[in-house]
Amino acid sequence: MRILLVGNYALDNQASMLRYQEMLRRSLALRGHQVETVQPSAFFGKLVNQPTLRKWLGYIDKYIRFPIELRSRAQGFDVVHVCDHSNSMYLAHAGGLPASITCHDLLAIRAAQGVYREQKISISGRIQQRWILKHLAGARHVVCVSANTATELAGLRGDAVRGVVIPNALSPECQAAKEEDVLSLRARVGLAADERYLFHVGGNQWYKNRLGVLRIYRGLLEGLGDGGRTLRLVMAGAKFSNEMREFAGANLAEGKAIEVVNPSDDEIWRLYTGATALLFPSLHEGFGWPLIEAQRCGCPVISSNRLPMTEVAGAAAVYIDPEDELGAATTIAENLGRLGELRQAGFENVRRFDADRIASAYEDFFAGVAKAGGEQPLP
Repeated sequence: MRILLVGNYALDNQASMLRYQEMLRRSLALRGHQVETVQPSAFFGKLVNQPTLRKWLGYIDKYIRFPIELRSRAQGFDVVHVCDHSNSMYLAHAGGLPASITCHDLLAIRAAQGVYREQKISISGRIQQRWILKHLAGARHVVCVSANTATELAGLRGDAVRGVVIPNALSPECQAAKEEDVLSLRARVGLAADERYLFHVGGNQWYKNRLGVLRIYRGLLEGLGDGGRTLRLVMAGAKFSNEMREFAGANLAEGKAIEVVNPSDDEIWRLYTGATALLFPSLHEGFGWPLIEAQRCGCPVISSNRLPMTEVAGAAAVYIDPEDELGAATTIAENLGRLGELRQAGFENVRRFDADRIASAYEDFFAGVAKAGGEQPLP
């Protein structure tokens, strides 16, 4: 089968979407399909460095220049697949070929509707999200990365069609690190060889609840008393926000919370491998990749008692209320003795996200899209 994947604009720096696109391209190519990728190139957007002006010039690249290119590039393929729902408008430029799309989450769309007051959306942003939803709601062939996302999409579409649920796959490179590599990274970030630490990875988006991570950690240290003296917190990803830095300075001893800014994938896998547990109290997610990455690396998972976290991590996690920090700390303390059991359960759970199994599901999906053509939507 000849499959054209439509990716994201490079200047938008959406690392998770680029990872998803590459996972899909590679896994389908390994199964013998002809897979190519195309994405908006930066022409106008790279002419300036001022963020606001660059954003608006980038819209010319994405919404004026690229649709013309896409209509031309699509010819000769069996299926065109848009890898990110935020690019749903490209479905209209697939050159009349069968087209499909992946919906990862509906956070921005629902924020634009006023559901999530924590995320401020400008007037132009609300217009853009309505445009995205219009094309996403009209899409015939939709993959959702979790059943929770599919249910939310059905609610926005106002129908019972939930789309095909195909979860994200684990990268084959994601593996528990060698002991010497873990020790090397520990030394680099200031951790002793035998020192225990909780690990968190994520950006500073409001729904990642990174200030909540610090609050839960403080509560856990207070509850453990002397038992918490050797337990540290490693937070990887974005730099601490001002609010996080102020909280840590006022409530935690110096050096208890360690920042690891913009780590590589290999460094993240080492940090999973050496961690006592992953602390991932997100308020919302479309999927939650760190949950299964941690489990693959033998890191027990502590996460929110909400969908899709419970859907993804399954029975192999300790679940907490992310907005009840003291209650969360108590639950964690009560379950520290179960971490070995959770580690083994995590190895079993991640079998569901094997890359070859996920590629097979996509193969069947694309075959259905090609067969349905432009006549009728999939049942």
